[in-house]
Amino acid sequence: MPVWLLILLAMVAIVLGINPASNDYGWFQSLRRPAWADFHVWIPSLWLLIYAFLYASAVTAWGARPEWRLMAAYAVLLVLLEAYPWLMCRTRRLGWGALACLIAWLVGVALAANLLPGQSMAALLLLPLLLWAPVEAWIDWSMVRLNGPAMARSRSDRRSPR
Repeated sequence: MPVWLLILLAMVAIVLGINPASNDYGWFQSLRRPAWADFHVWIPSLWLLIYAFLYASAVTAWGARPEWRLMAAYAVLLVLLEAYPWLMCRTRRLGWGALACLIAWLVGVALAANLLPGQSMAALLLLPLLLWAPVEAWIDWSMVRLNGPAMARSRSDRRSPR
C-alpha cells in the first residue's frame, strides 16, 4: 500500500473515530457567537482546507524524511484537533475545547519547528492551522462569555425530567 494512501486512511480513521455525536454538536450549533464571528458558516470548510494542508504536509514530510516517529507526531496533532470539538461538545464546556485547541496549536508549532530546518515546505503547509487555531480558540473563549448561563441550563436539560 502506498504511504500517501496509508496516511490518508489513518487521517480518515482518526477523524471518523473522534467526532462529536449529532445531538452534542447540535448543542454547540445552538450557542450564540460573537458578532464579529459572523463567518461561522464557513468554519467547517476552513477546517476541511486545513486538514487538506495537514495531509499534504504529512505526505511531503514523509517524502523528505520517512520516519514513523514523525508520522506519529502528525497523528497526535490530528487527535488533538479532533479532540477539541469532541471534548467541547461532549462535556458542553467551551473552555475545555478552547484549551484543547490551544494545546493542538502548540503541538503544531513544535512540529513545524521540527520540520523547518530541512523540510520547509512541510512546515509551510502547517501555516493555515497555525494561523487559524488561535482564532478558533478566541471565538470559543468569546462564546463562553456570551453563553455562560445558557451552557449551565443546557447541561441540566440533559438530565431526566422531574
